[in-house]
Amino acid sequence: VQLQASGGGLVQPGGSLRLSCAASGPTFSRYTMGWFRQAPGKEREFVAGVSGNNGITSYAASVKGRFTISRDNAKNMVYLQMNSLKPEDTAVYYCAGSSIQNTVVKTALAFGSWGQGTQVTVSS
Repeated sequence: VQLQASGGGLVQPGGSLRLSCAASGPTFSRYTMGWFRQAPGKEREFVAGVSGNNGITSYAASVKGRFTISRDNAKNMVYLQMNSLKPEDTAVYYCAGSSIQNTVVKTALAFGSWGQGTQVTVSS
């Protein structure tokens, strides 16, 4: 599956952004989809994921309750709604796809498809 992320930008603390990820490929609904982020000088980290087939969701503790991941299989799209943004959310955000089904994997190595990344900057 090929992925194209969009929707990043500059937002003030407490604000919201919605990231989108467009996927190509006939088997998209089976893929577990995830969002990762990487801040300067830090390792890439798992943010949120939604499993293929059964739609189970999982979140990193740092974003739980503020971020929501969703998917629209009819449109081959994955979204990350980010609310109550904090400066520490500043990073390049990547969408990713894994052929592992029915569970949310959180390890980047399990994801074989990656989008190009979109910058999110939270600053006043």
